[in-house]
Amino acid sequence: MYGSRSMASSLAGAIAANMPTEIDVAVFPPFPYIAALGEQLAGTPLQLGAQDVSEHEGQGAYTGEVSAAMLAEAGVDYVLVGHSERRRYHGESNECVARKFAAARAGGLTPILCVGETRQQRDSGETENVIGEQLEAVLRLNGIASFDTALVGYEPVWAIGSGETATPQQAQDVHAFIRSKLEKEDATIARLTRLLYGGSVTAVNAAKLFAQADVDGGLVGGAALTATDFLDICAAAHQAP
Repeated sequence: MYGSRSMASSLAGAIAANMPTEIDVAVFPPFPYIAALGEQLAGTPLQLGAQDVSEHEGQGAYTGEVSAAMLAEAGVDYVLVGHSERRRYHGESNECVARKFAAARAGGLTPILCVGETRQQRDSGETENVIGEQLEAVLRLNGIASFDTALVGYEPVWAIGSGETATPQQAQDVHAFIRSKLEKEDATIARLTRLLYGGSVTAVNAAKLFAQADVDGGLVGGAALTATDFLDICAAAHQAP
């Protein structure tokens, strides 16, 4: 929840004009700015995402909710589901996230499923159990075939906005675990599913994170609020092996 309409427009314009064309890049503005940015970015390689979506499909008496179909009509391509701040501040359960994942796909959007553990859970050795449960809830409701176009974002809660970043090896270990969970259901889909790391990604640490075998890109937070910083991260992704 940052910025203004003019700031969002300027930021997106700078990114669209200077981003590498060989990688996929999307920006995720607050809801009030989505329609305007959708028009601004039409015809550019920069894609548009939304920070949340309603679990309810179609129309209905759901005051304050925004459906996947509405977002698609505004030019949205991707949507975050299960971001740690939605889970923490809005009490979204694994089952709620699974329904949002389903609604996103039904509405023509590509969901980015966010999973991650708190500091207490990591220190207690529960990282894989927590993330496994988050994944399994989505798999139970939607099946492995639903990941044919979806992405998964690993965001260690303890690293978001804290300046503390998972080491490249910590990130790789969790990403490898996520891929192994998907692989048990379908090896081909597991291999093709893009896994993103999100947790204080910066231009300084991006290259080492993206060099890991199972880290396919970044889910960037604070560093995305400055065009030059974000473009440096895009450059690191472009140069990754």
